[in-house]
Amino acid sequence: MKRLLIISLFATFISWSQSNTISTENTAKSQEEQNKQIALNFYEDLWNSDNTDKYADYVANTYIVHDIGDRKNVVEPAIEQKIIADRFWDGGTMHLDYDWQIAEGDLVATRWTFNYKAESFINKLMYGDTSIPIINVFRIKDGKIVEIWNHRHDIDTNMTIIYSAKGFLIGLLIALIPTIFVFRLRKKLKRLKN
Repeated sequence: MKRLLIISLFATFISWSQSNTISTENTAKSQEEQNKQIALNFYEDLWNSDNTDKYADYVANTYIVHDIGDRKNVVEPAIEQKIIADRFWDGGTMHLDYDWQIAEGDLVATRWTFNYKAESFINKLMYGDTSIPIINVFRIKDGKIVEIWNHRHDIDTNMTIIYSAKGFLIGLLIALIPTIFVFRLRKKLKRLKN
């Protein structure tokens, strides 16, 4: 009788332990699915449709951004996501194609293609009609995006023209300095000869 009681207590403990483990795994998977949905809703409202006023539904009051540009490890207010999306919407139309999405813990990675048709002169000059592959990684905490890693293939846009123009102007400035020096020196030499 004692053995039967010990065996049944042991079996109960093992089944309780396994159900707890399964419950914890299901909760983690459920949270990852929720995080993936937050990321998808963020893209749909801000980048696939012009619902940029919904930015606060997805982004924490302040978040950290890691961008391929100058915005590396910068703390920004949530409104910055609306401002960026509005800048594109004001100058053209956008459409997204989702390639894949994975989640692990509080991180969600999404690979998508940004399809943009520029309509304003400045956006035609800067971006043109383009299709850019992008990978974003979001860290989500308490249902809000608190950190963004943004990896774009900007070389596919007209932005390379801007970088080339900047490089040309810097090179021209560097070349002008010794040229001006040479012309001034020639003037001095001519004055000394006379």
